[in-house]
Amino acid sequence: MTDNKIATVRLGSDGPQVGVQGLGCMGMSEFYGETDEAAARDTLEAALEVGVTLFDTADVYGRGANEEFLAPFVGAHRDEITLATKFAIERSDDPQYRGIRNDPAYIRQSVEASLRRLNTEVIDLYYMHRRDPAVPLAESVGAMAELVRQGKVKQLGLSEVTGAELREAHAVHPIAALQSEWSLFSRDVERSAVGAAVELGVTLVPYSPLGRGFLTGAFADAGKDLTEGDFRKFQPRFTGENAKTNAALLEPVHKIAAAHGATAAQVALAWVQRRAEVHGLTVVPIPGTRKRSRLLENVAATRLRLTPQELALLEPIAGRVAGDRYPDMSSTSAARE
Repeated sequence: MTDNKIATVRLGSDGPQVGVQGLGCMGMSEFYGETDEAAARDTLEAALEVGVTLFDTADVYGRGANEEFLAPFVGAHRDEITLATKFAIERSDDPQYRGIRNDPAYIRQSVEASLRRLNTEVIDLYYMHRRDPAVPLAESVGAMAELVRQGKVKQLGLSEVTGAELREAHAVHPIAALQSEWSLFSRDVERSAVGAAVELGVTLVPYSPLGRGFLTGAFADAGKDLTEGDFRKFQPRFTGENAKTNAALLEPVHKIAAAHGATAAQVALAWVQRRAEVHGLTVVPIPGTRKRSRLLENVAATRLRLTPQELALLEPIAGRVAGDRYPDMSSTSAARE
């Protein structure tokens, strides 16, 4: 590590070196209430200054608006960053509609649209955002592999798949990264996907490592505190008695944070890195934020080391969490394992 920049790790078995923490850009366009474009752009620049180089978006975020928002930043720093985006979740004018498509024609259509919105000739890491079990995985990954051969995509990723699905996909074309939720509140990924990732040399990219902000300690009564336009108002873990139960689970997090002179968020992020070490796995968490101050707080967590005793205090939390990760778990790996 040089200067004030974070350490780096390799993305997949033969990919680029990236900062050990990335940045999730979803909230810069929607889902978490009001957005501030100027602050978000400042956060992007701050991230790069401290060594964050993996920037994560998806075509579904803002219905393409997040990719368009990132385009100027991508253009200004194309050789300095690793750009990740995703396809598979389809939205319509009906706000309740969420379709999943993995068919080859849709994949070809989606990559062209993302390249156009991002104003780039190549996507560094292209993910299947969700798996449609009705489409053979080999067919979908085969279409993604063709994009690599055409030079439109450099590396392939999957999101929210099981260990068996990861192995099946990897046999068709090497998978560089698996993006799934992994945090003190959400450890479904440890059932089978982590072991498969270790075996195959796949980097795990944990999204929502802060439990969508709950692990910061800010939501003792989340359903009441959240603003209009914040999708967490409808997430089971943030509502009613679930929110109160889950807030009480953070007591050891706050205790450990106080001992280190750190924040609860930093402890939660340090836990992800430490759990990865336990498994012998490379990880690049992508906490999302729109603020420079939060970005710097998150990055500082890469230097926080938790002791075995502290890990033991945190171990029981996930098993006591009230509420599912999503209102509908049908498209997540936990629902199929």
